[in-house]
Amino acid sequence: MRLLKTRALATGAVLALSLAACGDDAGTGGGDSHIEVEVAENPEFPEGSTMAKLAEAGEITIGVKKDQPGIGFEVPGEDIPEGFDIEIGRIIAGALGIDDGGITWKETISDNREPFLQEGEVDIVAASYSITEDRRKVVGQAGPYYVTGQQLLVREEDKDTITSPEDMKGIKVCSVEGSTSLETAEVEYGAAPVPLPTYSECVDQLENGTVDAVTTDGAILLGYAAENPDELEVVTEPFSEERYGIGYQKDDTEMCQFINDTLEQSFEDGTWAAAFEATLGEAGVETPEPPALDPCE
Repeated sequence: MRLLKTRALATGAVLALSLAACGDDAGTGGGDSHIEVEVAENPEFPEGSTMAKLAEAGEITIGVKKDQPGIGFEVPGEDIPEGFDIEIGRIIAGALGIDDGGITWKETISDNREPFLQEGEVDIVAASYSITEDRRKVVGQAGPYYVTGQQLLVREEDKDTITSPEDMKGIKVCSVEGSTSLETAEVEYGAAPVPLPTYSECVDQLENGTVDAVTTDGAILLGYAAENPDELEVVTEPFSEERYGIGYQKDDTEMCQFINDTLEQSFEDGTWAAAFEATLGEAGVETPEPPALDPCE
């Protein structure tokens, strides 16, 4: 098999060495946040399937976030974004026999994930894309490949005084405008809401002391904590559940099964763990157990 070679972190070194024994190196990559991903050579898929078409073309377009550190973040001057979702996308592309050079990373914001899939703008979506019944009415969602939940990001000096969602009562809590996270903080826990356009602006306000906490999915918060681990920390147990899935075109059951099989393989061979450790794990949290996958219907 060919290998897509990038510089793996020490956390993935054992995996990288074991993969390197499989064959020659190929592909591109950059930065310490990218793991080494196996690229299948001449994979076989059912004739006419989405997988066969992508493999034959040697190209795939993946919808991702590009403004969420640790999840999907565009680094100036780099060809490949960084983050856990990016590594998951690379793992799926590799199973199709597609190396980094064949991947187009298309920025996909929350509002256009379903339209992009429906209109064929992207082949799959890996963009902190929570699985919901409403979404599954219009697109397919395989997985989950990660389970997170709403948590709080606080300054290091406040980690012992803000330890539960109940501690939000009366304090200034920031999240993006119109988010369910901010509504939950205000309505259920009595926080003083501070809505801003982006999470980055919320984190800036947290760092300068204007707000007391930032709230959203823990996975997103871990990315910001990893950027500044000496001053910021993610606290509280998750007080909601968000199950991240891979979006694909509705009713493509073969594609769903391929994605699930690829994810299961990454769980078993350690690639998933290496991807987590190289991205969200940089915040200093333990690598979780992989989640159970939903069956394809």
